[in-house]
Amino acid sequence: MRTFWPSLLLSVTLAASASQSMAGETRARQILDRFEHANQWRDHVMVAAHRAGSMQAGKTLFAENSLAAVEGSIAIGAEIVEVDIRRSKDGEFVVMHDSWLDRTTTCKGEVVKYTLAELKSCRLVIEGTGAVTDETVSTLREMLLATRDKILINLDNKLEVGDLSGMVAVARDLGMADQVIVKENLWNQTRIATVKAAMEAVGGGVHFMPIIADDAVHDAGFAATVDHAFAPRAIELINWRAGAETLTDTGGPLFSTRMRAAAVRGDWHIWADTYAIVNKPGGFLAGGRGDELAVQANLPREAWGFWADRGATIIQTDEPKAAIGWLAANGFRVPYAGTGERVEPAATASIN
Repeated sequence: MRTFWPSLLLSVTLAASASQSMAGETRARQILDRFEHANQWRDHVMVAAHRAGSMQAGKTLFAENSLAAVEGSIAIGAEIVEVDIRRSKDGEFVVMHDSWLDRTTTCKGEVVKYTLAELKSCRLVIEGTGAVTDETVSTLREMLLATRDKILINLDNKLEVGDLSGMVAVARDLGMADQVIVKENLWNQTRIATVKAAMEAVGGGVHFMPIIADDAVHDAGFAATVDHAFAPRAIELINWRAGAETLTDTGGPLFSTRMRAAAVRGDWHIWADTYAIVNKPGGFLAGGRGDELAVQANLPREAWGFWADRGATIIQTDEPKAAIGWLAANGFRVPYAGTGERVEPAATASIN
């Protein structure tokens, strides 16, 4: 007993010092620590804001893929924003989901037929209300600058696999490649080889996240092959819902005990998607257990809670504010240092 209290005091001092050190880090660095060390954070569900978090509150708050949406996602405590990348006529990387401008801007026609200068005359529109904003189409560089040191950014490549190197080059030029996540769909060995070659051309220092969907992959063992090829820190898993059948009871073949074991062995996050797709049945990417079920039907436990219970430690959603609120209230979130939230030091000693 004589050695216990000095030891305990040292442990508390070290924990306090570590907490103060983390508080001095950028928010992005703290998020990155959790992203890169999945096994240390299995009790925390990170939230990725789909299309920058524009579709909160029934798509009425922000224009999708907008800088305003990014700022909103940062303010509510989301860890990741997802944005979509295309090219302008003159070869600039721009942020736009659709290949056409009609749905999300005041302009008409294909993105690739507009120069960057012309795209800058297109004002973004809030989908839920039709309100025209003052914001125009962003370049990738502008979007990266808005996220730098504040939040991780997931680039959804709407171009060819070979274009990833150019996108990452922009991030490297800004000194933030490590805050970027790029992703591609994988379904067989040929596709793995193609994407692996592209990522070798990209070089190190950036995170690659494979996407695996159960319309093509039915065996969780495929994740082990993917893990060996890329050593990812997260794998995005999709449970397709083809029609209006009942909600999935299990999460499908990919959200299995075997997959959760593979995630632990590989120290990577299981990433689940609950956002909606236009003209598709609710929860199309989530076995019916998507944001509509959580928000419109007021059954968040049957949506976000269901996927968290099946091992998801990252959830991509159109409703990041509501998801964060529910996950935090139900014990699925661990506060970050320096945010005003209560942070409990890790247990370092016990009394027998």
